[in-house]
Amino acid sequence: MNRYLDISPEVKAALDEGKPVVALESTIISHGMPYPQNVETALNVEAIIRECGAVPATCAIIGGRLKAGLSKDEIEHLGKKGYDVPKASRRDLPVLIARGSDGATTVTTTMIIAALAGIRVFATGGIGGVHRGAETTMDISADLEELAQTPVMVVCAGAKSILDLGLTLEYLETKGVPVLGYGTEELPAFYTRHSGFKVDYRVDSPEELAAIYQAQRDSGCKGGMLVTNPIPEQYSMDKAVIDRAIETALKEAAEKGVHGKQTTPFLLAKVKDLTGGDSLASNIQLVYNNARLAAKTAAALCRL
Repeated sequence: MNRYLDISPEVKAALDEGKPVVALESTIISHGMPYPQNVETALNVEAIIRECGAVPATCAIIGGRLKAGLSKDEIEHLGKKGYDVPKASRRDLPVLIARGSDGATTVTTTMIIAALAGIRVFATGGIGGVHRGAETTMDISADLEELAQTPVMVVCAGAKSILDLGLTLEYLETKGVPVLGYGTEELPAFYTRHSGFKVDYRVDSPEELAAIYQAQRDSGCKGGMLVTNPIPEQYSMDKAVIDRAIETALKEAAEKGVHGKQTTPFLLAKVKDLTGGDSLASNIQLVYNNARLAAKTAAALCRL
């Protein structure tokens, strides 16, 4: 066990007893929405996972410790500090650990902590990917590299629609990451159910997802697996509205020189403002939907 890792008593007991556990990220708490809505959403996601028969393991870095499973007070701490908590990717881990600092885990660092703890399934909103214009900026999310090397199933609503979805799929194919569509053959585009791009395979049950993941592990294939779960129809946004908001946000980001790890939070915040908050409401609902599927899949894995 990694000497920097702390597993909460509830999560440790579940893992020791072979019960289903679902990892959750903490960037959505500190950078995804304002307080207290961020804390309310995080606690609701945990409650949904418990209702579906699994144990939630929200991940973060607290005082330099890698945490798999947070207390309510720790979630409140991250929510209140908000943007004062650094957004932590793989490159940030050694510095934050050595300095005894806090960090909000991205998809990348949540996968790392989950793998260290022995958690196989992780639910998030949407993954990062290849940014538009990456052919000149080389702005490609570390999430894609992590999916290529860390053996965790990531359940999401597709790649964030601010990205170049076609290039993101091409990158994942190059890295050998299976991209599965839950109940769909088309890659969901986060706020909307359709993107015009095909996933590798359609899967229609948590049991089949679990069997595919287990086959990946048993066959010695390296890396993780991406499950794309479309936002529920009633919360899906109009694609034309979202596309216009994204184009406006991208233009403003370019004018202001926003780049690197600040790009995604800036764009998502701008899209929220441009849609009158509708995108945030959709974001919350898709996270809830992913949590349900992840919990059911984790339970199916435990039955294999």
